[in-house]
Amino acid sequence: MEQTSLTDRINAALPQTQCTKCGYQGCRPYAEAIAAGEAINRCPPGGPQTITVLAEITGQPAQPLNPEVGQHVPLQRAVIREDECIGCTKCITACPVDAIVGAAKLMHTVIASDCTGCDLCVEPCPVDCIDMITVGTEIEPPSRAQAQEWQLRYEQRKARLIREADAHEARRQLRLQEKLATLDRGEQLQKDSIVNSPWAKSPEQLRAEIMAAVARKKGNK
Repeated sequence: MEQTSLTDRINAALPQTQCTKCGYQGCRPYAEAIAAGEAINRCPPGGPQTITVLAEITGQPAQPLNPEVGQHVPLQRAVIREDECIGCTKCITACPVDAIVGAAKLMHTVIASDCTGCDLCVEPCPVDCIDMITVGTEIEPPSRAQAQEWQLRYEQRKARLIREADAHEARRQLRLQEKLATLDRGEQLQKDSIVNSPWAKSPEQLRAEIMAAVARKKGNK
């Protein structure tokens, strides 16, 4: 059986909200940084409980949450005031777990059970129609089962974005090839039209005409 890496153990202890408040682009990058020596007190959603677990895993001393990264508060959920939503899709793009559904110029809504409370959707909203609502009274990190579900959704979103990027690049390459083929056909048609023109002349004919013109010019002197 493969031994679980230090990074994996650290990542499993993090709440998987993917909020980036720690200063890293997700829980996994923060876990990698901790494994490399980063401080263990930069996760507001995890709070003191997560810091204690990380201290046991890494051997670092437990310390209070770094105030520079925020405060540990009860779990929150994003709620869109749907009658004010303009359908810009910016919140959909910002959500790290695909918990917001909607389409361009149509109303968006948050799937409450999938929302991690990261609040990354709030800042991009151009009409400020997203509220963060507290959904509990206990100041504690999400359950392990909930964190695992969020991690799965985060990984699924990453895979989806890669597939979409690959598909977009494949379509771009296909369009480019079609354009090049069209240009090649156009150039060949142009060459064919010149060669097949009744006025088209061979190099020998052109050379003979030039020599005749030169001879006429000499004869006129």
